[in-house]
Amino acid sequence: MHRLKKEDPPLKSAFFHFIFPFSLKNECLDRLVDYLKSIGYQFFDLEDKAQENAYYGGENKVSHKNLKHYFLPFTSDVLFPKTEDPITFRRYSKRVDINAELQSGQVKAPFKIHSIDVFLLPFELGFITIRTELNQVSYSEAIEFAARFRVLENRSREDREAVITHEGQPYKQVENFLFSALLPGFTSYLNVEKVNGAYFESLPFFIDERMYVQGLFQFQSGAEFEETDLFRGSQLDGVDEQGRPHMSASSRDFIHEYCLQNSHTRWAPHTYFLVDEHVFCCLTSEEDGQAAKIIDQMYGEYYYGLLLNLFHKIVLLQLSNEYAHVHLERDNKKTQKLIGEITMFSAKYFFLELATQSQGREIFILLKKTFKNQDLYEDVKQTLSTLYQYQGEKSSKRNNYLISILTIYTVITGIYGMNQVIEELKGPIKWKAFQKFGFFEYIALFVTVSGITVSILLGISFLTKWIREKRNMNGIEERKKNPKSDRHLTVSSKL
Repeated sequence: MHRLKKEDPPLKSAFFHFIFPFSLKNECLDRLVDYLKSIGYQFFDLEDKAQENAYYGGENKVSHKNLKHYFLPFTSDVLFPKTEDPITFRRYSKRVDINAELQSGQVKAPFKIHSIDVFLLPFELGFITIRTELNQVSYSEAIEFAARFRVLENRSREDREAVITHEGQPYKQVENFLFSALLPGFTSYLNVEKVNGAYFESLPFFIDERMYVQGLFQFQSGAEFEETDLFRGSQLDGVDEQGRPHMSASSRDFIHEYCLQNSHTRWAPHTYFLVDEHVFCCLTSEEDGQAAKIIDQMYGEYYYGLLLNLFHKIVLLQLSNEYAHVHLERDNKKTQKLIGEITMFSAKYFFLELATQSQGREIFILLKKTFKNQDLYEDVKQTLSTLYQYQGEKSSKRNNYLISILTIYTVITGIYGMNQVIEELKGPIKWKAFQKFGFFEYIALFVTVSGITVSILLGISFLTKWIREKRNMNGIEERKKNPKSDRHLTVSSKL
């Protein structure tokens, strides 16, 4: 750890979104929606203007009009559904106004949770977002708070020292605080079962049991930033054991190169955006009026852009993981299902363009690049090509077998003639006549009966496979009609 000698720039407020991805149990969506509504969560609707300033604290608000027109129409239809359609991003929000305090080592940070969002997504996935605000803390203390709060299960000594106190009740793990004080009973809907031969240690956490952080640091007007300030914000480098500001790098060249690759400097020198695999943050020292617009964007357009990129990464990794565990020769149903999932994701959810404005497009491109979503997508496209090739080869091999069987029957019936036993099979079957059959007549009888039986079985088999393939190829429509269909996918714990 590199100890800093410079003072922190003067911080006014810090706003955070802590995003927890989760995997749902199969066929529990309807019960979860009923549960959320029973405890006060409301479906998010852009047409409801009362929701513009209901969830963001103080005078902060999000313009629904700007939010709707910021994204391209086909993206907007998925992100902001008018009805609770299970193939879209369904958001349920609740204002909670909870005051609590986090104490860790030398830092004591009081914070307020304004609201909580629960997103129910396709592929049996979801996000929980905890929307928090800190005031009267230093920049280093705000960073330290985010670094400790994002840890759901304590691993390091610093994590074990962190304690959240709410209404006199201490919580030594953020997980306990989340599912006891904020969302009691929610864990009964989470998938914690064995998946592909491996167990999740507690819950299907994302990025080694840590939440993703979206942060906005609002500094006093006119404050200036150095590259070390930008680096610390995106790396969540807070304080050392003595409570002094520290940084996880000492090379100025390394820090400079990192900031060049991971920052968006369109509005420098008073506003910077930085993207890392675990953090998307903004540092701004604009005047209050301009800062309010940035808060609007961070709570609105950039928030949804981040969620969409996280969704892409989770699903792409899961599809790759599913392919690695599909035994092609034995799991034909799983293979067909995987083809349908990849096709539906590519057609409906993986957008090459998101925003209508250039500044938003630049930030989304930076997010996509940092998450390596395009590389993951190319890998999944290659997987789809391999699956189609395998299916084609298997279908060709199956047809060859069928032709061989039919050829054998054709040759035999051509030699012996099925009419040798036809008369005995007309009307009431003459069972006694079979006793007088000769050797070749018994062969003809066997060929006749077995040929009819094989034809019926093959017909049933091909009809069943045709119906199954038809359903897979129309997966999107099937999901609209039957949201409880077997589409269970889970989050990889190795993201």
